[in-house]
Amino acid sequence: MKVARAPDDLEPGSRAVAIGTFDGVHRGHRAAIEATKNTGLRSTVVTFDPHPRLVLGYDVQLLTTLDRRVELIGDADPDDLLVLEFTTELSQLDPEEFVAKVLAPLGTEAVVAAESFRFGRGRKGDIDLLHTLGMDVHEVPLVPGVSSSLIRELLVRGEMREAATLLGRPHELEGTVVSGDQRGGTLGFPTANLTVAPYLLVPPYGIYAGAALGGRAAISIGVNPHYGGSERRIEAFLLDFEGDLYGRTLRIELWQRLRDERAFESEDDLIRQIVLDVEATRSADRPS
Repeated sequence: MKVARAPDDLEPGSRAVAIGTFDGVHRGHRAAIEATKNTGLRSTVVTFDPHPRLVLGYDVQLLTTLDRRVELIGDADPDDLLVLEFTTELSQLDPEEFVAKVLAPLGTEAVVAAESFRFGRGRKGDIDLLHTLGMDVHEVPLVPGVSSSLIRELLVRGEMREAATLLGRPHELEGTVVSGDQRGGTLGFPTANLTVAPYLLVPPYGIYAGAALGGRAAISIGVNPHYGGSERRIEAFLLDFEGDLYGRTLRIELWQRLRDERAFESEDDLIRQIVLDVEATRSADRPS
């Protein structure tokens, strides 16, 4: 898959194009990408960065970083990916201008879209307009019950398995490992303290079973109330792992929310609970 940042970076060709933010690259997104491949034309995905809602001043918590989105789109194996910088100027393009400046230079012959597809300033562009402008439209049915907004709702409620069913994989958090309080090491459970981009969706505080670096991980999201913390921390204890992770980018999967975080009567009680959390993580099943 070739990744381009401008239409001119891709050679014109007979293309079938899927357009969207593709946040999460969930099962519905992958169905659209697959539909471009089934046309017999050069399969091409057009996506945007930053997320349009962020540029337009709205709040949105994203499911994936751009790098991970590109990687997941690549896993779906289209021929080309165009990542357009989303700017205020781009948002003001009329649908006809968007077609003329983005789709036409690519050699777009067909657009793969759901019936509800809208594009251009004021979301005035639709499937009928594409037909009028001489493009074929391959309607791809929405995957029932699958949307980025619903996945976000499930994750905010801590319903990790339900969200994974719609994503087609567990929800992930990705960031840089930074120095923490280093209490985990003194308790016998050294953790990697992860800092993530502020726009990424972080599920509710609690203890989670998950995975990282190909092995299982018990993950704490919260303020560490036993020690009177107030700053959110994302800490992962990688089972059966030894090594220095400081400064590395780490991706963790969140499989299951095990319990709320809480303070304990004593440090011994905390350690006993961590042991139970580790046992629960070892027996947890990876959702998909």
